[in-house]
Amino acid sequence: MAGNAPPRWDRKMQQRLARGEAAALGELYDRFASLVHSQAHRMLDDETAADLVTREVFGYVWENPDAYDPRQGSMRSWVARLTHRQSVRRLREEDSLREDEDGTGLEERVHRATAAARADYIVASMPAPLRAALELAYIQRRDYRQTAADLGVTEDEARRRLRLGLQLLSTAHTRPLEGMSPPGYGRPL
Repeated sequence: MAGNAPPRWDRKMQQRLARGEAAALGELYDRFASLVHSQAHRMLDDETAADLVTREVFGYVWENPDAYDPRQGSMRSWVARLTHRQSVRRLREEDSLREDEDGTGLEERVHRATAAARADYIVASMPAPLRAALELAYIQRRDYRQTAADLGVTEDEARRRLRLGLQLLSTAHTRPLEGMSPPGYGRPL
């Protein structure tokens, strides 16, 4: 699974990209294209714009493989951060071209889109037992007793998984502290 890619894979992929191996870009695309496209689509709510962001992100990775620093995180998180930056840039461009019809300011739209993308990333990255419990409870509308029965675990374990999953998801809606931003990677996209 892409989320479990070892750091060694990340370093080797960067080296292959730096050597200009087209096959490496293809492998990276196969592994992360759905992440990039779904995150961009979630933020932009536009299939065409998401396609464009996907092309721009992989174009940037191809042209700037040395911008990735394995010491600062996985390649998956770097690609997700590039996607977020490019999607925000596109939202800002879109905002400068038109006024917002529903009265929502750009900052609020960016915050909502960021929180939604973060929630998607959290769900995709969480351990499978937590994700399975949340899917049963919230998508299939099972209560914790039915979830426990479906998963073959105790009711206490089902409640624990649901609670942990919800705690992880709740972090998607927190705003970063003013003036504090996570460390960046190399050159901006």
